[in-house]
Amino acid sequence: MNISPDIFREYDIRGDADRDLTDNVVEAIGRSYGAWLREKGVDRVSVGGDVRLSTPRIRAAVTRGLVSTGTDIVDIGTVTTPILYWSLHHLHLKGAVMITGSHNPSNMNGLKLGYDNATLWGDDVQAIRRIAESGTWPQGSGSVIRRDITDEYLAMLASKFRPFSRRFKVVCDSGNGAAGPVAGRFFESLGCECTPLYGEPDGRFPNHHPDPQKRENLQDLIGKVRATGADIGFAFDGDADRLGVVDEHGEVVFGDRLMALYWAEILKAHPGAEAIVEPKCSMALPEEIERLGGRVLFWKSGHSVIKAKMREIGAPFAGELSGHMFFADEYYGFDDPFYAAGRLLRILSATGRTLSELMSSIPLYPATEEARIDCPDAQKFDVVRRIQEKALEAYEGLTLDGIRILYPGGWGLIRASNTQPVVTTRCEGKDEKTLAFIMEDVKKRLRAEGLPDFTWTF
Repeated sequence: MNISPDIFREYDIRGDADRDLTDNVVEAIGRSYGAWLREKGVDRVSVGGDVRLSTPRIRAAVTRGLVSTGTDIVDIGTVTTPILYWSLHHLHLKGAVMITGSHNPSNMNGLKLGYDNATLWGDDVQAIRRIAESGTWPQGSGSVIRRDITDEYLAMLASKFRPFSRRFKVVCDSGNGAAGPVAGRFFESLGCECTPLYGEPDGRFPNHHPDPQKRENLQDLIGKVRATGADIGFAFDGDADRLGVVDEHGEVVFGDRLMALYWAEILKAHPGAEAIVEPKCSMALPEEIERLGGRVLFWKSGHSVIKAKMREIGAPFAGELSGHMFFADEYYGFDDPFYAAGRLLRILSATGRTLSELMSSIPLYPATEEARIDCPDAQKFDVVRRIQEKALEAYEGLTLDGIRILYPGGWGLIRASNTQPVVTTRCEGKDEKTLAFIMEDVKKRLRAEGLPDFTWTF
């Protein structure tokens, strides 16, 4: 069987749904995951999927593969990724599969594999690849039962919050993704007045692509917040494991500055805690963490990688610029944007201030947004390695994940994406002049490797 090794990525398995994830390939992946689990004594897993058009077919194929190894399935239906993660806790399971293309284009899809309340990444994903290539699987006959746990999940979420001091007006943009059927119910359970946007699930994503890290995808949310006089706006990606936020004026608050606000609450209860910071984040975040008494630990990007590091060091919280937020102080440690939204509303309720007022105390340095530059998967890591070697001849840098070049008064990041055939870059400076210098130097290094030109956004 011809299985492309390129679909086995750092955090998950992902590719073009029709080209890479054929029924035979996905069934082989299901068999291989089942074999991997059986070696660990696991014979029962949950399976869920997002709203993409290819998801029902892929879910059926992976189920056939798992069942053929003697693995029993709890099919929890069309769900958000956080509901799938929660099923591990709620149903006392050791394995789970989420079929989702996350924030990628609608033709893409993939599988996130869980084990022991964590998601597989790195060597474990490659272990699944090796088993699939071997074609050697255990034989058995597992069962399939269907179980809807959405109501139980929403009740659990609501139980995490006490009544707020006021009734918030919120707008929630589900982007026609998996968040739609649950977002309004969640916010209403917290006593909020919720105006929904694009809540009808549609795997074609006809209104805008569900990626809240891109400002162009937030324009309708911004307009609706301003038009309705809402206190805050929330946006979710396709499988609803990432959070986008706009304040009451419609200004976007990206994940790195939002984390600074969360740390202000968390470090009061966990003084001196070690705080994981990924290399894409603003320098305002480590500055704020240190000001609050936390200890900064720079670490690699990626939801699976960060969650694994959190468990290793016992961190109470971490997050990513992209909007993944992992609360382990009062929650389960997995990325759940609904819980993160509730925590933000709790902060607004406790302080009695608006989001723009709270954010005004956190430095906003001149910075670019993250740019994604096309680069084939087979080349991107070598390209970044060459750039890193040359950059370190002139500057110091953080090299855990690509290179964050440390310039006087700022930084420029160049890294290979682990989820897409792109090289990503972002720059920040203490002032506009410094930022302009960093942007030009970073572009020069990218051009020297033959990467296509691009336009910075801010």
